[in-house]
Amino acid sequence: MLEKFPKNKQLVLFDGVCNLCNTSIQYIIKRDSKNLFMFTALQSDFGKHIISHFNIDTTKIDSIILYHPEKGISYKSTAALKIAAKLGFPLNLMAVFLLVPAFIRNWVYDFIAKNRYKWYGKKEACMIPSPELKNKFID
Repeated sequence: MLEKFPKNKQLVLFDGVCNLCNTSIQYIIKRDSKNLFMFTALQSDFGKHIISHFNIDTTKIDSIILYHPEKGISYKSTAALKIAAKLGFPLNLMAVFLLVPAFIRNWVYDFIAKNRYKWYGKKEACMIPSPELKNKFID
């Protein structure tokens, strides 16, 4: 499966039932002017394949993962900041926070992730992309 993933793309895996995550994916899509990103829900077959392939513990990482065919997996705040770095000015300036140690960044990230359903709500099922966005998503 992974060998068929385009080498010139990066894959954002997200919690498909999380309202905050779905809003974030829509935000990325609107600002991805270089068409670098593709998307899949953690709950999808492809998402489950990546989780299994990289032995990801979903009890510790359950909200965002970035897969780069040549660089492997990034997760939590590192994934979010690497995505922001590719979205152009001024969002790309957030990459400076990669200088902050991951344990500090991830403490903040984990606090938000732990409360995301309470603060933003949860869907009953994963988002279904519109026909014009279907090619950006992998089932």
